[in-house]
Amino acid sequence: MGADHRTIRTPLAPFVADPPKRVEFSVRPRAVEPLPEVEGLLAGAAEADITPPPGMPKAGYSANAHDGVGFHTRLRARVTHLRSGRSSIALVQLDLLGGSSVLQHLVADAIAEHTDIPLAGVWIGATHTHAGPGQFLGTDFYNHHASNRPGFDPAWTDFLVRRIAGAIIEAHDTRGPARAAFGTTEVWGLTRNRSHDPYVQNETVTDKRMDPQRKWVAVNPRLHLLRVDRVAEDGAVSPLAAAVVFSIHGTGVSQHARDYNADVWAYLVGELGRRIRRAHGVRPVVGAMEGTHADVAPALRPGLAGHREARRVGAGIGAAAADLYESLAGALSDRVALDGGLREIDLNVDRTVEGISLPDRPAVGAALTAGATENLTPVLNRIPPFKAGYPKRFGKDNPQGEKWVLGSRWLQPLLLRKGSFPRLLAVQALRIGDAVLVGLPFEVTVESGRRIEAAVAEAVGDRGIGRVVVSSVVNEYWGYVATAEEYRRQFYEGGHTLYGPNTQRFLTAHARRLAEATVGSGAFLDVGDERTWRLRARRYLPAPGTGPVPDRRFDGPARFTDPTDRIDGFWDQTWIDVDPGRLDWHEPLVVVEASDDDGRTWSPAVHDDGTTADDQSWALEVSRVGDELGRTRYRVRWYEPVHRAGRRHRFVLLANRDRPRVEGRPFD
Repeated sequence: MGADHRTIRTPLAPFVADPPKRVEFSVRPRAVEPLPEVEGLLAGAAEADITPPPGMPKAGYSANAHDGVGFHTRLRARVTHLRSGRSSIALVQLDLLGGSSVLQHLVADAIAEHTDIPLAGVWIGATHTHAGPGQFLGTDFYNHHASNRPGFDPAWTDFLVRRIAGAIIEAHDTRGPARAAFGTTEVWGLTRNRSHDPYVQNETVTDKRMDPQRKWVAVNPRLHLLRVDRVAEDGAVSPLAAAVVFSIHGTGVSQHARDYNADVWAYLVGELGRRIRRAHGVRPVVGAMEGTHADVAPALRPGLAGHREARRVGAGIGAAAADLYESLAGALSDRVALDGGLREIDLNVDRTVEGISLPDRPAVGAALTAGATENLTPVLNRIPPFKAGYPKRFGKDNPQGEKWVLGSRWLQPLLLRKGSFPRLLAVQALRIGDAVLVGLPFEVTVESGRRIEAAVAEAVGDRGIGRVVVSSVVNEYWGYVATAEEYRRQFYEGGHTLYGPNTQRFLTAHARRLAEATVGSGAFLDVGDERTWRLRARRYLPAPGTGPVPDRRFDGPARFTDPTDRIDGFWDQTWIDVDPGRLDWHEPLVVVEASDDDGRTWSPAVHDDGTTADDQSWALEVSRVGDELGRTRYRVRWYEPVHRAGRRHRFVLLANRDRPRVEGRPFD
């Protein structure tokens, strides 16, 4: 799906095949031009698969991560496009660690000649899964330290820009009359506060009890959902899009897993989409992205991290989202006010707002290296000052306050260049009806989010705004923001707040100011004349091999493995094929077919919940096993297989690029 991304050109094209050690590229943001007034609401939606081949470093667990060997659940970009009045926006939701300034600017530039969506209306949000590739961010620091291997990959980023831009163009070109509604519900019991000690230090938190059960309460339970329905010429309506904002870390699957996956979000989106299809006969484009999740983790049962547990949590949230979706039917309207605003603050020259200042130089705290509570770094997490909860007791009279600067305030600058850190801070605001979405590049703690939302609501509440929603990791990744009280305790979140204890107050002031400038403006843009990136580069995206082309065939019979307390039972089978670079991994690869007449006729196998047994949902895992004699061996696993007396099944390799369809031997 998506418009033909192959025709889209980006400034990265010269670096794709063989990047130099450092790449430099620029884009000139286009000025906001007034759009003609439209009556009512127009909307479009599209989805693009962004699953890469095996071999990409994964971002989220830093050095503890692994290169991806295949996928368990696919990675996707979902686009919801809205046009009303004089405004046009594209809400993009990615199954990646975060947004990226490179993606936002290059996508906006790529769609400029094809759509009426300005840069201020291009929102690049993310699920913050810890099992997708990195190497697409706008800073050397996080291209290096977010993943298990360093460097910006121009080929992978170019692919992402073209896929996302193609989906936005498709959503724009297929838009039509629509109705929309924005709603909120609460979800309890499926998330927990992983840093309860800092949370209860907040002066604004009234319940200070340290009962461990309070970790379940000290979360952001609000699930926000934008429902968009298409209106046909005869007045009939049908589902078009559903966009979710919720606060939960994408850490339901262990850091030791080697597959690409969207973590709990795959199951949240899947369950919501399945329930909408069951109720309406149509599955809309369903996407999701982070809320204020920095100190919020999935409420996993002890020792059970993995896809089964991620599915339990994600599907539970998806069920609540489906109930909210249905409840919004009566609120759908074609009178939806839209505004989009974007401001970029250069911290090299502008680090003070309303008397609140950030330090000139960011600093990595010792507490960061010990890891977050659900994925601690062995040994180091037990040793002060790396251990959580060991702030400085002396020498605090500096912009970083209680933080133990890793390697000291004198040595760290010698090892980590200031220019490698994030320096150009993007704050975005989208007004959709009575809601304002505030996008920040940080992972925002629950209480930080409450304070930012309250300030924005106070500033624009008299303009018809009834709710404010802060979304983390939008348009770039900048680490964390903790409140000053949380920061003083120096847990993981405080140690990863690079710009010190004033960060939350600084962001609050800028979010409020941007919202004031945006609501009612149509489009507000405050960015520089030119955006330039200079990044250390390395290609990881596999290129097509040049060796012999082996026959495509299954290798041996399918085998069944019994379930355990951690994983579901599965059938698996291996096959021989070309190297990963000669397959399109963003296209379907494998499906399971079923026969009830002893193999005379075959059709796609369907699970009891109505999902097809293919690699588009969570049923099939596809991975690279290894290379031998110029051939690559792959494996497909079918989880939770459907057994029926007399029914036979077979794996089928689908035609992909120039590779033929291949049918496997039947199994029971």
